[in-house]
Amino acid sequence: MASSSSSSNNPFAGLISQNTTIIPSFTLESGVTLQDVPVAYKTWGKLNENGDNCLVICHALTGSADVEDWWGPLLGPDRAFDPTRFFIFCANVIGSPYGTVSSVTINPETGRPFGPEMPGSSPKDDVRLHYIILKSLGVNSVASVIGGSMGGMTCLEWPLNSPPGFVRSIVPLATSARHSAWCISWGEAQRQSIYSDPDYKDGYYFEKQNENGEMINDFHQQPNRGLAAARMAALLTYRSRDSFENRFGRRSGNKNNKTTNSVPKGGVRIMGGEKTTDPSSLSDSDFAKAQQKNSVQKDNVTAREIAWREHNDGHRSNSSTGISRRGSDSGKSSNGIQTPDLEKSLILQDNDKIGQGVALGSVAALNQNQDNKLNNEGDKQPKIFSAQSYLRYQGDKFTSRFDANCYIHITRKLDNHDLSLPSKDSSLNSISSKLQPQIITTSTTNDQDFNSDNEELELDLENLLSKALSFEPPALIIGIESDGLFTTSEQKELAKFIPDAELIVIPSLDGHDGFLLEFEAINGWIDGFLKRKMPEFFKNRIISIDQYNNNNNKNKNNQNGFEIKKESVFGEAEADVTRW
Repeated sequence: MASSSSSSNNPFAGLISQNTTIIPSFTLESGVTLQDVPVAYKTWGKLNENGDNCLVICHALTGSADVEDWWGPLLGPDRAFDPTRFFIFCANVIGSPYGTVSSVTINPETGRPFGPEMPGSSPKDDVRLHYIILKSLGVNSVASVIGGSMGGMTCLEWPLNSPPGFVRSIVPLATSARHSAWCISWGEAQRQSIYSDPDYKDGYYFEKQNENGEMINDFHQQPNRGLAAARMAALLTYRSRDSFENRFGRRSGNKNNKTTNSVPKGGVRIMGGEKTTDPSSLSDSDFAKAQQKNSVQKDNVTAREIAWREHNDGHRSNSSTGISRRGSDSGKSSNGIQTPDLEKSLILQDNDKIGQGVALGSVAALNQNQDNKLNNEGDKQPKIFSAQSYLRYQGDKFTSRFDANCYIHITRKLDNHDLSLPSKDSSLNSISSKLQPQIITTSTTNDQDFNSDNEELELDLENLLSKALSFEPPALIIGIESDGLFTTSEQKELAKFIPDAELIVIPSLDGHDGFLLEFEAINGWIDGFLKRKMPEFFKNRIISIDQYNNNNNKNKNNQNGFEIKKESVFGEAEADVTRW
């Protein structure tokens, strides 16, 4: 493996100061083998002599390896992620633009970016890839894996896709054992927003000619309108109605619309132990211990074709100019969509400037036209509600830091999440590789037989899922009371089937995003869980407080409170809520 201290040379990875390691070869669950695979990651703290004080943090859909940016208040001495006691590791997932192999990575076989030809991946792939990095760093076992949303999916996959016993505990937040039909539907709607943008160009939007007529890659040239619309839709699923009403109301926010939470402030444990708001309170398993006192690789062309088709599945191309990509001699496929191997040599001319300016209707566009007067229709601009302005701001902000193909890739990764699906890789002798495969049969008889078959199928899938969950290590499961995307019923399912599990519900107006905003409550419960389950790490510090502060140019005052002190680039924390 080759390593460097800098990130991959794409414009998105440059947003983060991180390490990058090149893995010579890696085979995905799909059977496709990638060569020279970059993996971006960050670490904090120091590994102990036993190599077992590691905390693995897993980021969400649009997150990065920079935990300090999106979960900063949880990182520091005497916080949940204490670098003076633990070695903290976070790696970027496959398909993300922030350094690990993705659509913006150069394919060593073609010399061009993968683009829409990037093979699909799953959370299982991320676990196996990141495991390689951990072993290269000297990690012998992981004290706990922690992650929310998509990171929670990866968190759940870690014990099942690494060697048995490698992970001692998990803390999944606001997540599920498999992606629901509700979440899959929202992902499809967001992808359709991107596909419908004329600048999407079947996923090859980054290709253009320079002044000399040479083809170059420009990742700032992308379907901004479609990607912004997808982000706006996603944001609505991440928040709650009450959060928007409380913040915006009809115009500037209605502070009189107060809601009453049924869950105590700071969260409450409702499963796995006595109902309590005290994170240090023993769970059922803690009390019991106290009483006792002790996947076939295709050829290159076919693999590219398959990846491209999967990436663009559901994309309704209305292009009549065939601007799919260069260097081929065929036309469109039978369904009207151009493919990497069926394409015309038609190049998008550089005079097509659509989408390269500000998005139509965006805050920037409105500001540009602020002094304009409508001819004979009066001089008033259309009424823009605060909620509209906020969504447009978020859409514009997102397009400046994320890639459209990467967004499509990761939403499909989420759709494929199902813990009960066995891994096709047996190299690590993992639990997942030994799970019983799903056998799905379709009925062609009458409706009654069809419904009966469906009921049996659901029962079989639930049995497979419960079996997979039964192999999980001790778990602290955290749900957000107002989460409408990953509802608390899904966290209850996790707690029901994981043998040693505690379920915590935290009140928040912010819906699903509460896992990125309720810092104090989340910190308290994770910290209490780690102290109860592995007290040996809290006897001594690996790094002294003075040494940590000197190395990080910090002082004790920086760790006071959990209030938001700076704007998050990759998370949801907003220091200045009036910025938009």
